[in-house]
Amino acid sequence: MSGGVLIVGGSVGGIRTARALRNEGYAGKVTVVEAESHLPYDKPPLSKAPLDGDAHVPLLTAEEARELDIELVLGRAAVELRPQDRQVVLGDGVVLDYEELVIATGAAARPAPWSGPGVHVLRTIADARALRESLLGASHLLVVGAGFIGAEVASLARKQGIEVTIVDPAPTPMARVMGDELGQRFSQLHRTHGVDTRFGATVDTLEHVEGGIRAELSDGASVLVDAVVVGIGAVLNTRWLESSGLALEDGVECDEFGRVAGAEHIFAVGDIARWYQPRQEKAARVEHWTNAVEQANCVARNIFAPDAPVPHDPVAYVWSDQYDWKIQLFGTRDITGTPAVVEQAEPFRLAAIWQDADGRASGGLTVNWPKASVQLRRTIAAGGPADQVHAQLAGTAVQA
Repeated sequence: MSGGVLIVGGSVGGIRTARALRNEGYAGKVTVVEAESHLPYDKPPLSKAPLDGDAHVPLLTAEEARELDIELVLGRAAVELRPQDRQVVLGDGVVLDYEELVIATGAAARPAPWSGPGVHVLRTIADARALRESLLGASHLLVVGAGFIGAEVASLARKQGIEVTIVDPAPTPMARVMGDELGQRFSQLHRTHGVDTRFGATVDTLEHVEGGIRAELSDGASVLVDAVVVGIGAVLNTRWLESSGLALEDGVECDEFGRVAGAEHIFAVGDIARWYQPRQEKAARVEHWTNAVEQANCVARNIFAPDAPVPHDPVAYVWSDQYDWKIQLFGTRDITGTPAVVEQAEPFRLAAIWQDADGRASGGLTVNWPKASVQLRRTIAAGGPADQVHAQLAGTAVQA
């Protein structure tokens, strides 16, 4: 029996909700259920921390949990939600009651089509440690998928002097999030750092052979490597909710306050949550750390003060560290359109601004330009004019 607020999922969304509840002054019971047996930890460092170190960054220590009176139930997964009874069933048959439920089970790495020694995905601390073990003494790494995870792992491997081949079916992988012209710059970034890019190709076969792992590619290339990282997306952890009756199309459907559609006393945060966004006039999921933190603060406030709920209407935000570039993406980017670009050579920095049909800044991209990132995000949130922020950034670049 639990009662109070029950949070299912101990990643950043779940733990930040628990912390925020205490910050708001909530005095009831707070319980966090997490399928992994580790104390809660942060996920972004898994693909950003140096390969010769440990990527474990705690979100909550055992001492902090005691001080905040947060009960951690680790190594036990939720397998069923019974909303009509306000109950969650764990894998060992234990039933937990709740007054308010927060769903924060996030996503898992999409399984690789291959298996065996040296073949990895990257989503958990166990994944990260296994990958680091494989790369000790490795000379060649194959990365399948050139999204953010794949690009970050490729960057880390090159910094360790490991040869990298990266494969993606898209001719310009980053065009998916920033359009073709800017996406080509990111493809060139890999090549500049000595990565063998096989874009527009796929892995036909992967076979363990004497001396390593041999990959046969659709472009005719054959690559012998020591390890493989497969980063081909994520799968939402919604299986335990399938019998609950909740709306689960592309995540758990919520209103702008984080309340789950058609269910009382249930909220959702993080990658699994599909919140209604008033600015966009539609519901959407935002898979990133900052959004999970902002949603957690909003839900905690709304649980503590349900008679005066506050909405969360985010400017979507993603960051990535690749080689010597710190990349930040904001808002909504029409990748079929042409953004206004401000660029400076020494030191290199770049900003791109997208606009909507009314000329308002709707999306942005920055590289190595923290002040421009802050300015762009504020302008997008305020619905400010794109040409004005473009002129301001252009002036700043000239002065520098």
